[in-house]
Amino acid sequence: MGFRILGTGTALPERVVTNDDLSEFLDTSDEWISQRTGIKTRHVCTTDSLDDLATRAAEEALSYAGVDASELDLIVCSTTSPDHIVPAQATAVGERIGAACPSFDVAAACAGFIFALDVADGWFARGRARRVLVVAAERYTRLMDWHDRSTCVLFGDGASAAVLGDGGEGFISVHLSTKPDLEVLEVPGLSGSSPFNVSEPRPCTLSMHGGEVFKYGVTSIVQEVRKLAADAGITPQDIDHFVFHQANGRILDSAITRLGIDGDRVVRTLADTGNISSACIPLALDKLVRTGELAAGEYVAMVGFGAGLTTGSCLLQWDEKSAGAATLAKTPSDLSD
Repeated sequence: MGFRILGTGTALPERVVTNDDLSEFLDTSDEWISQRTGIKTRHVCTTDSLDDLATRAAEEALSYAGVDASELDLIVCSTTSPDHIVPAQATAVGERIGAACPSFDVAAACAGFIFALDVADGWFARGRARRVLVVAAERYTRLMDWHDRSTCVLFGDGASAAVLGDGGEGFISVHLSTKPDLEVLEVPGLSGSSPFNVSEPRPCTLSMHGGEVFKYGVTSIVQEVRKLAADAGITPQDIDHFVFHQANGRILDSAITRLGIDGDRVVRTLADTGNISSACIPLALDKLVRTGELAAGEYVAMVGFGAGLTTGSCLLQWDEKSAGAATLAKTPSDLSD
């Protein structure tokens, strides 16, 4: 028993911060950021909480799927920037939407949505669920050192969600891996105020070796796409849509060149949202769904990579009962809502 995606949804903060806005307090410019990253704007929380964004994305996905929160058997949330250390971010979503089912988080950085799909697939395979809500919600702007132009210009906030239903056979393959490396991309934990702690506290802000992330990202995309295609007995050129983590436009360009695939088949949201960690992939998938670009029988390859160093990839074959496949009459989502 597998699953199909019944509905998707996205929520972004209202505040849009442009590259020119950043240049007001950073030694940077729109040209510098755009050429190196492909990012023009990002959405940043002001009064929004991550609970707010995650709930709005979940409600939008449930509405699209025609599923009531009372029908959910499981909620899994991918996040590494939650509003709560305890309880789980997924539990906050469940409380707000009125669900009464198990809920927990997964923390696999930018690959987290793929990890969460694999967790959900296990519940379907064991017959423990008929309806599952997967949410990816991130508020990375609170983890930034806003004096470090090499990192703070890259990230934004947002949430995206998918409602899964049992009975589909389109989840063809999934690959999860971790190549343990803490230094390439890290956010230290909270230091607390224990009177017994004599170690030097570290600031809870993100640090990253950009060159290493770049190389790892390109290599991960290329290797994972080739593995997914081999699993299905097809070539990368046979895959209809590619949904990659939106870390850097040049990573996407390099991977496209090395794979020899049509760049028009690669979904891009980076210019408008920046890097939203694990929310990037479901947000890009939601864009495909809402614009009516997915048809029954088409292959969708998704690849996430990030801190850990962690990679998650999966290949879906869209079926006629999946979101957006049976009808294209849905109005495209206004991602600024």
